[in-house]
Amino acid sequence: MPNLSLIGDINTLYSPMLLYFFITCFSFVLLLKPLPLKPLPPWTSEMRLLSFWFLKDLLLFSYLGSLRSTLLKVFYIDRIPLKMTIKNMSLSSSARTEKSSLDGEAGGMSFLDLPELALECILERLPPAGLCSMAGVCTSLRERCVSDHLWEKHMKQKWGRVIGPAAYREWQWHLASRKDLGSCKQGKPKGFMRLLSMFWPSSWSSPKADPINNSKQRSSLPVNSIMSWYLALETGKFWFPAQVFNRENGHVGFMLSCYDANLSYDPGTDTFQVRYPPHGRRAIATESGVPWERLRAPPFDTSPHDLHISDCLNDLRPGDHIEIQWRRNKEFPYGWWYGVVGHLESCDGNENYCRCHNSDTVVLEFHQYTPDSRWRSTAVNRKEHREEGDEADGFYGGIRKLYNNEEISRWKRLWPTEVLE
Repeated sequence: MPNLSLIGDINTLYSPMLLYFFITCFSFVLLLKPLPLKPLPPWTSEMRLLSFWFLKDLLLFSYLGSLRSTLLKVFYIDRIPLKMTIKNMSLSSSARTEKSSLDGEAGGMSFLDLPELALECILERLPPAGLCSMAGVCTSLRERCVSDHLWEKHMKQKWGRVIGPAAYREWQWHLASRKDLGSCKQGKPKGFMRLLSMFWPSSWSSPKADPINNSKQRSSLPVNSIMSWYLALETGKFWFPAQVFNRENGHVGFMLSCYDANLSYDPGTDTFQVRYPPHGRRAIATESGVPWERLRAPPFDTSPHDLHISDCLNDLRPGDHIEIQWRRNKEFPYGWWYGVVGHLESCDGNENYCRCHNSDTVVLEFHQYTPDSRWRSTAVNRKEHREEGDEADGFYGGIRKLYNNEEISRWKRLWPTEVLE
């Protein structure tokens, strides 16, 4: 449908131009052929020069009018992706073919005629759902919308704080165990494909006819890609390993601790379901409605049953913030507990005279407990520390010094409202 307002502007622009052209050409021809009977008056030389000026202005005005028309087209076309919804842009194959032929006859522009940089900028601004819908428009856009560099930003923004190397290994194992993920067959989708059909456009999740070649286009899902991984996390059916602060709804026995667990995202509530591994003879503990604030990616790519080798013992000074591994007995996995480095009993805490950092003994304090609690403090050997403790008080493992203020602030935001016994 042509833009009537744009045609009206062009007609209004060119109407006076025709009048200028007629007057100028008439005077120009008249002055080039003088009458043979009478000599021309003196002012004809000035008129001849004036005619050239009219011609110059006319050509310049015509060029500006053509430039204005081009700019108007670019102006409206450039705003199509911003004004038009993804649903309206997802044309059927036959409709796109018809539109392309009409554009070819009318000399119009399509979305793919935009410069490469402009098209790339538009796709980079689309949300994940928009990229999925745009991928169902045509083969050319599909190839662009599944690119890893477009999805890497979305993955980092939403999942970067909870996804670590262990989660990536779990995803690779999941792909290896489901070799049929990359095939999209006709009929009722199965397993993982049924889940993705809720998020993917229907034009992509099933084969469709090509009106030009009169054949079936083979639809392909980029399985081993960042886009596929993102959608697997978004559907909530892919469980991945991460760590949870204050496990089991803030159970008093786990305050200011962080434990490994398996998580599944709930897109309806924007929270997570959590499965904690069994501790000793205890059954698997579960928790639902866990917010993002209580999650993090594991700081080290090690099993929760492995001892972390401390590399910061020589740097520990009173006032430093630390995390330390602790487990109830040898059958339990380690959890990370928050604490601070304290002063020795022989030190009065005066910074000018403190020499605690020169001692082989490092005092660790856990201020969430009362001063008379047996969990209030412990001491480790700076040079020979491995795992220390017993069955009564538990076992203290590796130590990690906190250098990042954001990590320290996160622990403090989880501080219990009451001091623990």
